[in-house]
This record gives sequence, C-alpha cells and structure tokens, in this order.
Amino acid sequence: MPESALQETAHEIVTAAAPDAVFAALADAPAWPAVFPPTVHVERIERTGSTERLRIWATANGALRGWTSRRELDERGRRIRFRQEVSAHPVAAMGGEWIVEEDGPGRTRVRLTHDFRAADDTAQTLEWIHRAVDRNSRAELEALRTAVERPDAGAPFTFEDTVRIEGKAGDVYDFLYRSSLWAERLAHVARIEVTEDEPGLQHMEMDTRTPDGSVHTTVSARVCFPEERIVYKQLRTPPLLSLHLGTWTLRDEGGALAVTSAHTIAVVRSVIPAVLGEGAGEQEALEFVRGALGRNSLLTLNAAKEYAQSRV
Repeated sequence: MPESALQETAHEIVTAAAPDAVFAALADAPAWPAVFPPTVHVERIERTGSTERLRIWATANGALRGWTSRRELDERGRRIRFRQEVSAHPVAAMGGEWIVEEDGPGRTRVRLTHDFRAADDTAQTLEWIHRAVDRNSRAELEALRTAVERPDAGAPFTFEDTVRIEGKAGDVYDFLYRSSLWAERLAHVARIEVTEDEPGLQHMEMDTRTPDGSVHTTVSARVCFPEERIVYKQLRTPPLLSLHLGTWTLRDEGGALAVTSAHTIAVVRSVIPAVLGEGAGEQEALEFVRGALGRNSLLTLNAAKEYAQSRV
C-alpha cells in the first residue's frame, strides 16, 4: 500500500509572558492536564538527558485517544521536537515542534507545528485529522497563554480523602470502574451515561444532586488502570471552576487497602461573588469546593467500602 502524503500545519500566538516561563510550562509534560484542555493525563515513561518518552491521553474531536511520544528538548534554543512512536487511528504518523521566541520586551511568540500522515488518504480521514489538529492546536495555544498570564484563573489546589477498606482491590476497583451503575448505587448521582470506545478509556456524563436539591451536570474523560488507578478530567466544569482533575488510587497499606480520592482544582476568580456572595474571596471558594467534592468523594468511597467488604 503506498504511503500517504505528508500533511503540515502551523499555529502561533503572542503572549505577555517571559520566554523562559513559557518554555518551562511546555517542558513540564506531566502538568499538561492543568494547562491544556484536550490533555487528560500524561505519564513520563523515561528520560535520558534531553530526550524523554511520554504516554499521553487526550481528546480529539470529542474522542479520547492515547499514544506514546518521544520528545527532544532544546532548552537553550527554547525548542521542543516531538514524534509519536505509536499513533492512534486514523493517524499513521505524527510529529511537530514547539518554538518559543522572544517578541519584544515582556512578549513571547509561540509557534506550534505539526506534520502527519493519515492511515488512508480519503477526504473524510484527512478532514477529521486536520480538524482535530486545528481545534487542539488553537485550544492548547490559548490555554498556554491563559496559564502563563493567569488573568482570571486561581492557582491549582490539590486535596485528597482516604478510606481504609478490609476488602479486595478487585472489588473496589470494579465499583469505581463500573460507574454506569452509580445512579443505582449512589444517592447523590441522579443520572449517568458512560461510553467506552476503547478498553479503559471512558467518557462520562453525570448529573449530581447537591444538598439543597439542585442538580448540576459534569462531563469527564477517564483513563483506567485495572486495580491500581482511575485518572479523570472534567471536560465540562461548574462555573466556579476552570479546572478539575481527579484520581482514584488503590494501594496496600499495612495489610488493608487504602483507597484515596484526590482532586486538583482551580477557581475562576471573577465569578466568586456571583456564586458565593459579595465579599467572598479565593480562599472561601476553595473551601466551598473542597467541601462539596470531598463530601461526594467520601460518599463514593464509603459505598465502595460497603460493596467490597460485603463480598469478603
């Protein structure tokens, strides 16, 4: 079968941030889920000198995909070259480069280039990939500008809750993984829809009841590691939040199973008065969100505990 034609794209922005700060944000790949909307989870597989290998999960045109990439970091030249080792269908091969350049006092120009080959050269496949690359590139560059300038987003804040369970990791993981049953198992879940196009990659839309009886809808992407972790990112957050990342972690601890729910959040400062009232600040917003998310996490953890211990 003949090799498909090489496609090339380029996108750029100018930001009011120092070049070194911009390069540092791009270089810290495991922190990308807090910076780039399409990125759900990143794991650094290995790093040797200026070369690193990454496992990346991100959304493309609404679908969650995972791939492995190799990067070459040129800190002095402020360039990062990347190449996918294993691409997700319908992409056959993809690479590109981040180029960070000074653009006058206090300004930085960021260019993001891509080159790729499709699994086939049909118009439909090429259009799908071009649309995904264009959408994600624009979203990533705008998100990068927001992250380094931070005009309205609070700094990320992380907290966690842990419950010890006298049960099997497989049973606890099954409860957390089979979230499609949560509406039957958890009182605070009013509705949930889960799709899983690839094993372990889930798209979840959930209606959650609050103590005052109101219901709010969230949309999340989840990456599942059997009997170990479930990592997720909210793709649609409540107005008060600009970021919500989460992880369910299972680990053996002194003969018992410790199950932790961790959250990383960032609030939108400009909407705090409308949601919490005049005079409320960022600290009050963080405490409010911590209370709401922690309450629901503990409800889920305790339900998982009851489920697992009943099966021992």
